[in-house]
Amino acid sequence: MMKEKVVLAYSGGLDTSVAIRWLQEKYNMDVIALTIDLGQARNMEEIRGKALKIGASEAHVVDAREEFTNNFIVLALQANALYEGKYPVATALGRPLIAKHLVEQAVKSEAKAVAHGCTGKGNDQVRFDVSVAALNSDLKVIAPLREWKMTRQDEIEYAAKHDIPISVGKSTLYSIDENIWGRSVEGGVLEDPWVKPPPEVYIVTADPGEAPDKPENVEVTFEEGIPRALNGESMSLIDLISKMDDIGGRHGFGRIDMIENRLVGIKSREIYEAPGALALIAAHRALEDLNLERDLIHYKTQIEQKYAELIYNGLWYSPLREAFDAFILETQKKVSGVVKIEFYKGSMTVVGRKSEDSLYDYSLATYDKEDIFPHEASKGFIQIWGMPLKIWSRKRKKPKGENQ
Repeated sequence: MMKEKVVLAYSGGLDTSVAIRWLQEKYNMDVIALTIDLGQARNMEEIRGKALKIGASEAHVVDAREEFTNNFIVLALQANALYEGKYPVATALGRPLIAKHLVEQAVKSEAKAVAHGCTGKGNDQVRFDVSVAALNSDLKVIAPLREWKMTRQDEIEYAAKHDIPISVGKSTLYSIDENIWGRSVEGGVLEDPWVKPPPEVYIVTADPGEAPDKPENVEVTFEEGIPRALNGESMSLIDLISKMDDIGGRHGFGRIDMIENRLVGIKSREIYEAPGALALIAAHRALEDLNLERDLIHYKTQIEQKYAELIYNGLWYSPLREAFDAFILETQKKVSGVVKIEFYKGSMTVVGRKSEDSLYDYSLATYDKEDIFPHEASKGFIQIWGMPLKIWSRKRKKPKGENQ
C-alpha cells in the first residue's frame, strides 16, 4: 500500500529539518520537501541535498524571487505597508506565496496534505493555514510544532539522536527569517524586552556609531509607484532593493526593535533589518505627498494601515485586499518622479523630490514677490468654514431657558 504524501515547506533550519523525520515517524508519510527561494542568501542546492539526506522522498527548489518582487513586494510598497507603523511585513508578505507553491506542488504530487514549521503561538501558522484553505480547502495542514512538546534544546537532541545534520551555534538560539524585503530575528535573549540586542543579531546593518562620518545621497526614480532606477541607472527591482540594502545597511539604517502585537493575542519582541524596504517606502510616500491630491492621500493613508494588517494577519487572498489593490493602483498613475534621500549614522532623510506631475505650485506657496495666492479671499473662506463652530459656541454659552 502506497504511503500518503505530505509537502513540507522546508527552510533547511532546525525546525523543518527535525519535522522531516518526525512526520515520517508520527504519520508514516512520504515527505516531499519544498524550498521557495525568496532571496534568503543561502545555497538552495545545499538545502535540497540536506532534505534528501535527512530522508525526504523528494526535494524541490523553486526560484520565486521575481514573482515575489513583482506580484507581492510592489503591491506592499505602493500601499506603504508598515504594520503598526514600523514593520514592512517582509516575513508576512512571503508566506502566502510559499503557501501558493505548497498547494501547487501538492496537486502535482497528488499529496493529501501540506506541512510547515510554524509554532502554535506565532503569526505564521495563521498565514499558512488560512492561505492554503483559501487556495485549496481539500488539503490537510499539518504543523508539527503545534503537536510536539519539544523545546529548542529538545529539537537539537532529537536531531543528534536521528543523525539529522544541523549547525549548532549562536544562530541556533534565534528564530530567523529573511527574504528580499527584510530579515527578522526573535527568541533567545531577545525574549527579555529590557535586554539590548547583542551585536550578532545584526548582519545587514552596521552599528550606527561605526557608520561612515560622511552622509551619502541617493536618488530614486519612480514610474507609476514602482522604483526603476538609482542615481539615474535603470535596474531590476530585485537589484535595486539589494543596492538600497547595501547602502542603507553600511550607514547603519534599517534596524527595528519593536514590541509587536501578534494576531494570536500576545506581545512579542521582534528585531528586523530592512534598510531597502524602509528607505523605498519613505521615498515613495514623499513622492505621493508631492503628486497626490489632499483628500486622496488622506484617504489612502487610512487604507494603508488596514492593508498592512491584512498582510500581517494572513489575509492576502481576501476580497478586501483585492479591492484595495484596485484603488491603490489607480492612485499610482501619477506617482512618477525622483526622490533624493540622505543616509547618515543610522538615519535616512528625504531631502528632495521632483516630478512632472507635481501639484506643488511655487507661485502659490512662496512668500516672496512672485506670490499669487488670493489673500483677500481668505477672510470670507474662514468665515464660512468656521460658521458651524461659531454657531455651536454661541448656542453653548446661552443660559438655559433663554429664547432661541
